[in-house]
Amino acid sequence: MITPKSMMGSKNKSAVRGAAAVVFLFVVAALAARTGAQETARASRPEAADDKRWQTVAPGRVEPFSGEIRIAAPVMGVIAQVLVKVNDKVVAGEPLIRLVDDEAQARLAAADAQVAFRLRARNEEAAPVRSTARRTAEAAIADTDKAAARRKAEDAVADADKAVAAAQAALDKAMLDRRAGRASEVDRDALSRAQDRLQQQKAELRRIEADANTPLANFAEGQVNVARAESAAAAAALAKLTIRAPIAGSVLQVNAKPGELAAPTNAQPLLVIGDVSALRVRAELDERDFGEIKIGQPVLVRAAAFRGREFAGKVAFIAPLVGQGRINAREQRNVTDVDVVEVLVDLTQADPLAIGMKVDVYFQPDRR
Repeated sequence: MITPKSMMGSKNKSAVRGAAAVVFLFVVAALAARTGAQETARASRPEAADDKRWQTVAPGRVEPFSGEIRIAAPVMGVIAQVLVKVNDKVVAGEPLIRLVDDEAQARLAAADAQVAFRLRARNEEAAPVRSTARRTAEAAIADTDKAAARRKAEDAVADADKAVAAAQAALDKAMLDRRAGRASEVDRDALSRAQDRLQQQKAELRRIEADANTPLANFAEGQVNVARAESAAAAAALAKLTIRAPIAGSVLQVNAKPGELAAPTNAQPLLVIGDVSALRVRAELDERDFGEIKIGQPVLVRAAAFRGREFAGKVAFIAPLVGQGRINAREQRNVTDVDVVEVLVDLTQADPLAIGMKVDVYFQPDRR
């Protein structure tokens, strides 16, 4: 006979069994999801390196031999001119972008005017003489000569500095004229000569100042030096408004437009340049394979765009740091994601691979 109490017991047992079944199914689903994630992580590698020809395999991207040089503005300013376009070849130091510089030009002109005023006041004063009752006339004359030599050296340094600025401006104009098709011959040696001359004058001034018998600057001379320092600071601020190529290479990307506000904190670089005379691959090697490769090891590179073709190369650099992968990066990192080591591969023959192209790098066993 079935009583209400026995019915309630049966219901409780059924509920317990149901809850246990739900828990079991949840655990099975979680294990299946974890296993699937691990399989996905393994599948993200280009190809299992179980073929004896390959020691391991890693995904990578093609990049210029110099890497991609991302150029930002050193200071905040409005873009006045973009002087290059994509595929232009540039030399180190060539102007790429100019920011609006009216205010900086005015500050430099004011500083230079102050230098000229202080110079005139200095030159109108008598040469300094450190005379005392016990000093001889010959010693006073020696002091005068040393002070004059110091002033002459200071003036020579200032003149040489102005000559460097003039040579840089002339070189910039010549390079821009050539790019615009109005080219005259570019004399790059003129700037080098001016810079060498400046270094020589600075060395001579340091030598004179190091002499313990050289008298200190008087008030008028100190005022000239302060004015010259302010002029140099104004010139340096003006120079930052011309963004130059840090290396010789090709312009790969241009994101700047006249009238836009450029700042050092911009997420997107103004320009990207690189040395494309040779290409390399930046591969991301599974950290578990770190001990299996070494510098100089031969590799073969394959690209989906060129099926059936292989590009030879050699391992040129192995990073000493393990980190997160970026080539196959997801929006959110999972616990099953594998950390990687960056490896640079120099390509023997890169044509027709394109910069930024995704490739697979197959590391061959080194049988040397």
